[in-house]
Amino acid sequence: MKRIITVTVINQSGVLNRVTGLLMKRQFNIESITVGPTEQPNRSKMTFQVHVEDENKIEQLVKQLQKQIDVITVKDITDKAIVLRELALIKVISPPQIRSEMNSIVEPFRATIVDSGKNVVTYQVTGDPDKIEAFIDLLKPYGIKELTRTGATAFARDMQKVQAPQFSLLKQ
Repeated sequence: MKRIITVTVINQSGVLNRVTGLLMKRQFNIESITVGPTEQPNRSKMTFQVHVEDENKIEQLVKQLQKQIDVITVKDITDKAIVLRELALIKVISPPQIRSEMNSIVEPFRATIVDSGKNVVTYQVTGDPDKIEAFIDLLKPYGIKELTRTGATAFARDMQKVQAPQFSLLKQ
């Protein structure tokens, strides 16, 4: 099962190496990682997507991360209502005669053209990873010349759904 972990850290040299080293030692495969500054100048936030088979292993990982000296907070936000986004840049072979056809494909995804040449167009698309995958799949028949993705970044929404208690009219 895929888990999404956010880690707020002190922004200094070597922190990323220590945190990813801990994941490597525990044999977690990092499927996606993003790191960037936060609203506080001396802090950064890391967002990891890791694949985990055993729930106990994720609890152990969170505890181990919390023990790191440069780590401020660790959150497993997988089961929360979250905002999750990824960015992709896709360079596609696009001769002038098919550009209007391609634009009709691109429009529903709200992708933007960030560069164009004689026979190539570069699109930028943001959204959840499934949207990015669907966009890439639609562009493959045209010929993707180059592709790069950022990996997902995420945080929990302010308003979390509250599970309503389940009542049964049937007596047991």
